Formats: sequence, C-alpha cells, structure tokens
Amino acid sequence: MKNKLKLCLIKEDKKPIDRRVAITPEQASRINEKYENVTVFFQPSEIRCYSDEEYLNAGVMPMKDPSEADILIGVKEVPVDKLIENKTYLFFSHTIKMQEYNRTLLQEIVNKNIRLIDYEVLKDPKGARVVAFGRWAGIVGAYNGILTYGKRYNLFDLKRAHECFDLKELKEEYHKVSLPPIKIVLTGGGRVSKGSMEVLNGMNIRKVSPHQFITENYDHPVYTQLNSIDYHERKSIGDFNKKEFYSHPERYESTFLDFAEHADILIAGAYWDPAQPVLFKREDMLDRSFKIKVIADITCDIEGSIPSTIRPSTIDSPYYDYEPSMGEEAAPFSDESNITVMAVDNLPCELPRDASNDFGWQLCENVIASLTNNSDDHTIVENASITKKGHLNTPFKYLQPFIDGK
Repeated sequence: MKNKLKLCLIKEDKKPIDRRVAITPEQASRINEKYENVTVFFQPSEIRCYSDEEYLNAGVMPMKDPSEADILIGVKEVPVDKLIENKTYLFFSHTIKMQEYNRTLLQEIVNKNIRLIDYEVLKDPKGARVVAFGRWAGIVGAYNGILTYGKRYNLFDLKRAHECFDLKELKEEYHKVSLPPIKIVLTGGGRVSKGSMEVLNGMNIRKVSPHQFITENYDHPVYTQLNSIDYHERKSIGDFNKKEFYSHPERYESTFLDFAEHADILIAGAYWDPAQPVLFKREDMLDRSFKIKVIADITCDIEGSIPSTIRPSTIDSPYYDYEPSMGEEAAPFSDESNITVMAVDNLPCELPRDASNDFGWQLCENVIASLTNNSDDHTIVENASITKKGHLNTPFKYLQPFIDGK
C-alpha cells in the first residue's frame, strides 16, 4: 500500500457550500480496481451529495488527514488556510482570467510549492475541454429562466431545481409549463447551450431559425439558438470570419439588438471574452424597442457583456430586478419596467448528484490514467498544470504580474 499513489477526495470547505463531488463512490471503486498503483480515499464530509456511507459501501476508505495523500481532488477553490504544501491539487481555481478575488490563493499555491491542475484548462489536442459541468449549468439555467418568467407573470409555479432529487424528477415538472406565444433567445453553441436546449425541447418549445425568429409571428412559444456569426458583424466591409473574430474581436460589433426587439426571455450561454463586443449596453435597455423582460444569465460575467448582471444571485435567492434607467438593483418582480435577472453562479449545484456523476466519468475516461502515470501521454495534465515546482508553468507565465500584485 505504501508504494501506491494516494488520491483523496477532499471536503469542500468554500462558502457557500458546494455539494458536488469530482468522483462518485462507484467511480472511485472502479479506479481502485482498474489501477494497481492507485488507491482513492475520501475525506469525511457531512455536506456531499454522496454520503460517507455510500463511499464506504463501495469499498472506498476514509482519510481523515488529507496530508497523507499525494493528490488532492476537489471541485471549488480550496480556502487559503486549508492548502497543504508540496501536494498536487485538482480543482476549479478561477485564476486564469486574473480574477482579483483569487490572487491570494494563487500566491499561496506558488509559495507552498503546490502543483495546481485546473479542470478549466484540461483540454484535448484540438483545444476542447475534456471535463466540464457546462451541460448541467445549461439545464438548470434554462429551467430557472422559464421558472422566473412564470413567477414574474404568475403563470405557473415549478418546483425549484434543487428541490428535485435528480434530472428525472426535474423533467416531471415540465408538464406544468404553459407559456403564451413568447420568444426566447439562447446564445452559445457549446455544452451550456446544448443543456439548455434539452430543457426547452423537453418543454415542447419549438426551435426556429434566427431569421424566422425576427421575421415571423407565432401562436405558440418558440426559441432560437444564436452562434457568434448570428449577432456579430464586421465594422468594415466583409463577411463574418470566425477565426478573425476570435483573434481580432475589436474588428466586430454586436447586432444583438435585432433579436432584443423580438425576444421576451434571454438565456445567455455563450462564453464571452472581455475583448469581444458586449451583447448590448444599458442605454439600449431604455429604448422602447428593447423587449426582453427576463434574463437568465448562465455565464454570470459580472459587469460583462450583459449590463443587468451586476452581481451573482444565489440558489436560496435566485432573482433580482434591474432598473435600467438608474442602472440599479430592485426587489424581484417589483415593477413591469424592470428586467428580472437570474444569475446564479453555481447552477450545477442544484442537481449535484447528476452533475457529479457526469463530471466524474469524464474525469475517469480522460484524465485519471495520465494523472496517475498509467498512460504514456501526460500532455493533457501537463498543459493544465498552472503551477509546479514553486513557479508558474510555461503556458501560464502571463499570470506573473498578477501574482506580483501588478
């Protein structure tokens, strides 16, 4: 046993609490059976969506002191005072965009000679992420968006997603939805938007093309999905070029207002880079032609592409109104002239068992072998290591001024 690589599923200590796990009991058991040089343990926790008893029943043993492990695996950021020096960690660090609130975290990770492997940058050779909770953010985000609209107009009352045991129970709520002939616009083409479409399709909301969305009227609810090409155009003459858009976004401007004049609900699921054009501006929301009344901002970029997302909301208090004339928050559902915002920033936590199970299998299939020296290809793990040996890894040297406080 002493020669085996010890992996420990650590307790989530960040507040507010996160009930997700990176590896489920069944998955931990599978890893232990598959790899002779690996043993997975769990640090006891009273908040996980999978109980300690479930891990024990799967033959996974507890580890009260995670300092005994070689690799520590969590989900959210580890509090600075909980970091153990000279270890390898896997978690979402939220540092690669130089997030100010996690500067101290990254500084301590370097100071404590920790190797940090961030899930967000675990990618295949084509640059696609290999582990993500995006589908579940999309599912819960779209569900919450429809729920928000129903509450705003007293149309129906759905069970909250976190009140459902799993996705199966969530789907049982779909039949309660009865919408007027509204129009819903969904942005994005990745995991998040695909998860959102699962919900909209499940509620029998018809999908139409972007052109149909702005040119035709319907006697039933419809939605359209927008990719970057659908709501951006070059500032100068020429057609949209995807490669150019991502390398030189300053050459483009948003045409999203063409859709805002027709949409009642916006479900924002598109990744946004600060160098890209904003979706729309606050003054646009004051125009009478701006029709959107509910915004489900799954991306939750504060002061980003959507001006009404002025703060994240929470699972316990998911809604707030935005008063566009003053650019200020108001009580939810307080005035028809306001826009109601749903901007929960940890949406997958509302269906933690399903989300964890899906995420864990991705981790098992795409990462564990490389992480535990059971694969000849260590590229994925190496390229996702933000820090190692007390320094920033080469792809992340750009973070040095951030660490230095500049």
